[in-house]
Order: sequence, then structure tokens, then C-alpha cells
Amino acid sequence: MGKSKQTGNHKSDKKKNIAKTWKTKRRTKDLDQIHSDMKPETAAKLLHQEVDYDVTGCAQHYCLHCARYFVDMRSLKEHFKTKVHKKRLKQLREEPYTQAEAERAAGMGSYIPPKPVEVKTQPLEEDMD
Repeated sequence: MGKSKQTGNHKSDKKKNIAKTWKTKRRTKDLDQIHSDMKPETAAKLLHQEVDYDVTGCAQHYCLHCARYFVDMRSLKEHFKTKVHKKRLKQLREEPYTQAEAERAAGMGSYIPPKPVEVKTQPLEEDMD
């Protein structure tokens, strides 16, 4: 038969889930998680966080809709003008799915179209120094 073509199999545990590793490497929050973050009490906590040196920009410049931290206020303002941010705002205009909606989709009720949600870019609080 000859020699087997498979070599180096004993180290395959590192390569096993490479596709999963790449898919989840830069995973962001899902839309329903962001909708729960947009509630006023949660949003206030996220926008006024304590200084954390382990997070980008010391956790002071946070985009609520994209769930991203930025280095400074200038980069946050530039982010608000990008396609990525505007696309996320458009995605967030639709109300998140609920269990009742899932049951209606399965045939346990009549269809009710999702209600549009008013989403605007968060207000900026600039430091007037």
C-alpha cells in the first residue's frame, strides 16, 4: 500500500476548530442585546463608566449602538459619520424578536408586522476645557 500521506496528526487539536475561532474572534453584541442596552437606565451606566485602563480609551468614549470603545472623542465623532454606524442604526430600527412572535411564525397566531423603533445617534457630551 505504501506510506500514509497524513502527517503530523498528533498536533491536530490546535487546528480542530479553526473556523469557529475565526468566526467568533471579533464577535460583537447581537441586536437584541443592544436593544436592552439602549434602555435609559442601562444606557446611562454604559455612557458614564468609571475609568478602566484595560479598555480602549479608558472606557470613556463608547458607541452605544455599535458596542465599541474608541480612543478619543474625535474618533468617536468620525465613527458616527461612517457607513458601519449608519448601517447599525438602520438595523436597530426594527423591534427585536420576542417569544410571542416566534410562536406566531410557527402558526400559533396571526401575523403582526414588527413596529419600527425610533433610533438616533447618542448625544455627545464634549468636555469644554
